[in-house]
Amino acid sequence: MDKSSPILLFDSGVGGLTVYDALRKVLPDAPVIYAADLAGLPYGTKTEAQIAARVAGLLGRMAERYQPRLACIACNTASTIALGMVRDVLEIPVVGTVPAIKPAAALTQTGTIGLVGTEATIRQRYVDDLERDFASGKRLLRIAAPALVGAAEAKLRRRPVDPAVIADVRTRLEAMPGGETIDTLVLACTHFPLLAEELAAAFGPDVRQVDGAAGIARRIAHLLDGQSFAPQGTNRFVVTGPLAGAAGLEPALAARGFGPAEAF
Repeated sequence: MDKSSPILLFDSGVGGLTVYDALRKVLPDAPVIYAADLAGLPYGTKTEAQIAARVAGLLGRMAERYQPRLACIACNTASTIALGMVRDVLEIPVVGTVPAIKPAAALTQTGTIGLVGTEATIRQRYVDDLERDFASGKRLLRIAAPALVGAAEAKLRRRPVDPAVIADVRTRLEAMPGGETIDTLVLACTHFPLLAEELAAAFGPDVRQVDGAAGIARRIAHLLDGQSFAPQGTNRFVVTGPLAGAAGLEPALAARGFGPAEAF
């Protein structure tokens, strides 16, 4: 294994940076290429066939170009739909991202869990299976909140977040049967932890937020255990579509050790 071979983190937008932040805590020296499919954002409104074809095709070309040692699909929607296909295409380890229902089920005291994701994620059989396997006997209330993706993208660009978008999530969850007893909130999109402060203000201190970033980072570290890394230079941030789509991200990228956005 070439010591300079990077980890490839892939997401539709900037949500995967929450996974990157967790990864840095366990693998601080690993070179990373972050790939944001801004030309395809948002994924949540697309069909399963569109997402599967796009993600598998892009990751196949990116793996050929960048020669990563491991790829991580840092996107719940893409993972629940395309993970198997991508693993068939690539000859390297591929780590996916799935809703953190298992840890949420272990944490809840009331037995009622709210799950917030994209339209595509919350309708997947994969999520049904996670609920059956890990939250049997619990109440799992799912809602789609596509507007949170845009809010998270805006926040990372230092633009204001519309409070009504955050309030709508709480209103819709609490309107569901048993919604007033939610004590655990699964953030089933890697974008959503970027809005942790806003969600905490809306739901209050008694509702815990759960996401999968730390678990994903631990899984990557486990798969790469024993591998060595070359001294790290500047990490790379690549985007699909016009570079103008990454405008406003410069401070957030620089703070994480990335160079200027590059076109894929």
